[in-house]
Amino acid sequence: MIETTEFTPLASALGGILIGSSAVLLMAFTGRIAGVSGYLSRLLPPYTGEQPLERLAFVAGLLAAAPLYAFVTGSAVTHVVSSNNGLLVAAGLLVGFGSVLGSGCTSGHGVCGIARLSPRSLAATAIFMATGLATVFIMRHVAGV
Repeated sequence: MIETTEFTPLASALGGILIGSSAVLLMAFTGRIAGVSGYLSRLLPPYTGEQPLERLAFVAGLLAAAPLYAFVTGSAVTHVVSSNNGLLVAAGLLVGFGSVLGSGCTSGHGVCGIARLSPRSLAATAIFMATGLATVFIMRHVAGV
């Protein structure tokens, strides 16, 4: 069964402004690009470059966002996720492989790379957006999942 998604332009615009602002502030104050996969992968030893505490604070901020939203608005964040564990594992491995192969993730390329007019990020973003579009089309309209 296909779930419909609510149209939320105000919340989406506000989210985009917050993501963009945080990426700009991180670049301005630390000179670092806000790529989530890079920060997450560098949480594990061997530690190189910046201190592990900076990486931990970045990831902790990501994890704290949903509970903070629920506290401020009084309503929990809800998201429908597949209960098919094999599908979730395969999707996670593909996303991880794609992040390594593409030298970054959607946040690094899509938000920061495009803002810097990086040709590699423009190409990567076009590819993962087209792949996402094709995947949703196939899953919803061909496979009926």
